[in-house]
Amino acid sequence: MRVVSWNVNGLRACARKGFLDFLRGAEADVVGLQEVRAFADQLPDEVRAPRGWHAHFSPAARPGYSGVALFARGPLPRVETALGEERFDVEGRLQIAKVGRIAVINAYFPKGSGKDRDNSRVPYKLDFYRRVFDRAEKLRRRQPVLVIGDYNTAHREIDLARPRDNVRNSGFLPEERAELDRLFDAGWVDTFRRLHPDEPGHYSWWSQRGGARARNVGWRIDYVLASPAAMKRVKRAFIWPAVAGSDHCPVGVDLDSD
Repeated sequence: MRVVSWNVNGLRACARKGFLDFLRGAEADVVGLQEVRAFADQLPDEVRAPRGWHAHFSPAARPGYSGVALFARGPLPRVETALGEERFDVEGRLQIAKVGRIAVINAYFPKGSGKDRDNSRVPYKLDFYRRVFDRAEKLRRRQPVLVIGDYNTAHREIDLARPRDNVRNSGFLPEERAELDRLFDAGWVDTFRRLHPDEPGHYSWWSQRGGARARNVGWRIDYVLASPAAMKRVKRAFIWPAVAGSDHCPVGVDLDSD
């Protein structure tokens, strides 16, 4: 089974840049999208309901903002989208679905920078982390769990091209990195880093300014985290930087089938 995560930076724009070609060629069983930035009825029919896929959308209340989506080869009979706290739920950042014997949580973790790039949303961001993983901890007692998505945090210096320039910027603040430490200490596994422990230069997001992507001046902020039971089934973890259509690229894992 292949599970892929991709922040598409606006699904309508990504659709014009080849999203459906990607979906056809990814050989995935589950694709989780973040930053969809559209209501389902604003999408072309072929994107909203691609042939051979079951799709579920969870938009933000605010038009053109945030939003997540799940595409699966099999039916998605029940998809949870709420944490039970309005300040999180109105932003369309979460989907929880059962796929075979695995629970897949698709999450778009907030940025910590406010509209003035002042790190004012860091407390909100960290609270969202904790609420999502409180839910994930309960799920992992019953079944293997994957938490996929844009985490908006680079964990270690190896995970971004210019760590020294970003120690005071959201995405690489000590308190954000410490939150990832807390998750890993609790047993959650960064699938890519577990299988590629010391390999530099692997990034999933690049600024759209200054030719950053061409020069590979990026950040690894998109992850597939696995519970210990799920990690036992992971055979391969990958990042696909050659896939265009967004300022992020897809990341994912291949797992043993049920």
